[in-house]
Amino acid sequence: MLVSGFTFIKNGELLGYPFVESIKSVLPVCDEFIVNVGNSEDGTLAKIQAIHSDKIKIIQNTWNDNMRDKGFVYGQQKMIAQYNCTGDWAFYIEGDEVYHENDLPKIKQAMLDHRDNDKVEALVMDYYHFYGNTNTCLWSPGWYRSAARIIKNNVRSYAPDGLFWLVLNNSGNKRGRYPNAKRAGAHCYHYGWARCEAQMELKNRKVQQYWGKVNPKINYSQMDGRILKYFTGSHPKIMNHWLSDDNKLFQVDKDYKPDKKQNKHFLMLKLENLFDLELSKKHFKLLKN
Repeated sequence: MLVSGFTFIKNGELLGYPFVESIKSVLPVCDEFIVNVGNSEDGTLAKIQAIHSDKIKIIQNTWNDNMRDKGFVYGQQKMIAQYNCTGDWAFYIEGDEVYHENDLPKIKQAMLDHRDNDKVEALVMDYYHFYGNTNTCLWSPGWYRSAARIIKNNVRSYAPDGLFWLVLNNSGNKRGRYPNAKRAGAHCYHYGWARCEAQMELKNRKVQQYWGKVNPKINYSQMDGRILKYFTGSHPKIMNHWLSDDNKLFQVDKDYKPDKKQNKHFLMLKLENLFDLELSKKHFKLLKN
């Protein structure tokens, strides 16, 4: 079994992505790792080259800055990297996603277990979304709790905006569907919202051009405190230098009033707890057998 890891990154250093740690965290389960590096204003390319791994294959690319519709440029860059994968599985990571060393054997075993099962097209990771600091997680159906991050490389798939995969049916090319998936039994540690506000604000300004919209100014304190949970687990060792100095739950503005969407998500959360449901959005079809 051959495993290809892949990602795309641009201005990773400038925008505060732990992209080197991200790549290193999954290298042990990959036979090759494709990195699509966009023309950057910082040392992103040099940092990836400095990893000094024979597994890493770098593609240098220029983004289409005229593509400003719903983040489609991210789908383009993701697929450029994926189309260069040669393994049985393609393992996608984003620059702020890191995997725990204790979960790597589970991930490898899941790929082995389902390699020859044609019904299984993808593997799903559960998520820890850190917010404000690395001691605080968001827990709400408004934040995806799981996502397909590994897909079979012989499946006709594409990413319309980089966020998820659609699979093309054998009957035609007109309509895609979510991949049929199994859980990998592992977590993805998402640190994007744990970086400093200044870097997140800069990231916000840099990427909003590709979405054709202007996002509100970043202010971590403006969040529904009802969905914040204290993280009691352990972080990947590779992220030890990145962890928050304090050991407290992130404090939001006590006077902040949740908006209509946040209140809707909190109501959904109450229904989940009451009826043992799981109502978050899923871009995959989980197979029962």
